Amino acid sequence: MAQWDALVDAALARLEARSLLRATRPIALAPLPAAPETFAGPGPWDRAAVEIRLDQDTLRQWLAEGGETGDQEEKLDGNLILFSGNDYMGLSSHPAVREAAVKAAQEYGMGPRGSALICGYTTYHKLVEESLAELKKKEDCLLCPTGFSANMAVMTALGSISSLLAVGRKPAEHERIAIFSDALNHASIIDGIRLLERQQEALVFVYKHCDMFHLDFLLSSCSMKKKVVVTDSLFSMDGDFAPFPELVKLRRKYGFLLVIDDAHGTLVCGENGGGAAELFECENDIDISVGTLSKAAGCQGGFIACSTRWKSLIQSRGRSFIFSTALPVPVVASVHAALYVSRKETWRRSVVWRHVQYFASLTKVDITSPIISIVVGTEEAALRAGRHLLRSGFHVTPIRPPTVPPNSCRLRITLSASHSLDDIKRLVDALTPWLPDKYTEQNYTMVSKL
Repeated sequence: MAQWDALVDAALARLEARSLLRATRPIALAPLPAAPETFAGPGPWDRAAVEIRLDQDTLRQWLAEGGETGDQEEKLDGNLILFSGNDYMGLSSHPAVREAAVKAAQEYGMGPRGSALICGYTTYHKLVEESLAELKKKEDCLLCPTGFSANMAVMTALGSISSLLAVGRKPAEHERIAIFSDALNHASIIDGIRLLERQQEALVFVYKHCDMFHLDFLLSSCSMKKKVVVTDSLFSMDGDFAPFPELVKLRRKYGFLLVIDDAHGTLVCGENGGGAAELFECENDIDISVGTLSKAAGCQGGFIACSTRWKSLIQSRGRSFIFSTALPVPVVASVHAALYVSRKETWRRSVVWRHVQYFASLTKVDITSPIISIVVGTEEAALRAGRHLLRSGFHVTPIRPPTVPPNSCRLRITLSASHSLDDIKRLVDALTPWLPDKYTEQNYTMVSKL
């Protein structure tokens, strides 16, 4: 990737010549506990990650979606098992995560309130960045307020290369970045790309979802020199993985920059929780790995794992990073604890994947991850299914447009280490009318009456 290193170095040199290079200066805080308490198996605190309650007003509103009326809702007590969250490892309720947040809040409140480049960056932020860089096998890392802002920062920094090297004018078409994006990428990637298009810094080519023949065709047909491929690693609405082996082969063939959004793979995939790239043994082939701390880490925030030169460019040109207030100190302390627990309580990852196997064995549905997508079709059908699951004691939110295309509405189910086998068995029993291989005429009749 010498070409991209040279481009980034040239962009950094332009910024330095204009005194526009920016760096964080950490505010010193007392050292964090080196070894929070961990456990050999689930504890009662784990249930707090999946056991929730809705009040009667909320229940009535949910059951009224789609125009249904009736008295059945009065019989519900509001206690539900959550199957629609992203807390895959069940870390949000872990004692170490709670205690880290409480201790930091008692000592520092929310911490210095400002952007990372002004005063919001502390030694806690630096420590978490170092931990994430090690986890992702990258030279450096940049913490961001959210995963959305992390993707936006990467995209805007990418586009800035074209503008910086054009010097005082809009880059000509051949000087722009050619971005190849999977059709089902996350909205934060799409919005970042649209911004670059509007600023005339990039041309965008959307390839069919996970279709490497289409991507190969688009790459071979593009004469632009600066090529980038960006993809989700584990797609949030379909639960399928990007085809990493094929992507790596194409990267070696065309020399493009490979950027992944590993929001749903981080801590869940790979022996060490390094994410989808670790699972597919291609960490060295990923140039920039974006992630979130609000899913399997059970906390809040986003990050960009990359080289030091890319970090310098992103923190100098990534507007969603530059102009956002940094993560509060208690949140960063809780993230540090969550990362430690993830390293020590490896049984959590094993439980997640055993749950995936168990769900598949019960349903005979072909699934590859803790994200399970049961497509039911119309909005009416999705709302009907959601109401049935609600009455059965499960929180599963129907997914509708604009999140998914029309007539592909679905039940999006997520499995967590905090779920029990009994939770999953009861959910599958409630799901029976909508499971593809069991969708008989008898089941159709059952669904129509719900």
